[in-house]
Amino acid sequence: MARKEIKLGKVQLEIMKVLWEQGEATARQITDVLCAKEEIAHSTVQTLLRKLEAKGAVEHVSDGRTFLFRALIRQSAVAESTTHDLLTRVFQGSVYSLVAHLIKHEQVSPDELKALRELIDTSSEEGEKK
Repeated sequence: MARKEIKLGKVQLEIMKVLWEQGEATARQITDVLCAKEEIAHSTVQTLLRKLEAKGAVEHVSDGRTFLFRALIRQSAVAESTTHDLLTRVFQGSVYSLVAHLIKHEQVSPDELKALRELIDTSSEEGEKK
């Protein structure tokens, strides 16, 4: 099955996070949530919502003069697409290089390392059964 590329800018991703968390929200509600972290103009949020709608990432329904937005794409689909893009563009498709980079250059807790080992062991066992 072909991957659908979902490319989102930094602020578009933040808008999507609000919608994934809240289910649906008005542009004003999204602006208020985003402004709690970093100031952003309401008009910018409205513009980015229109662009997200054009990409097929969100839709709106009218509630009087107010638009209520909701996500049309799953967070997991964006994570998959973005990770695949990073893997192919930066690490030439090498999962090993990506994971090695993360382990060497990012803070990985002992619990995360343990979970990664278990995931690798489980994947290896499943691969042997095939």
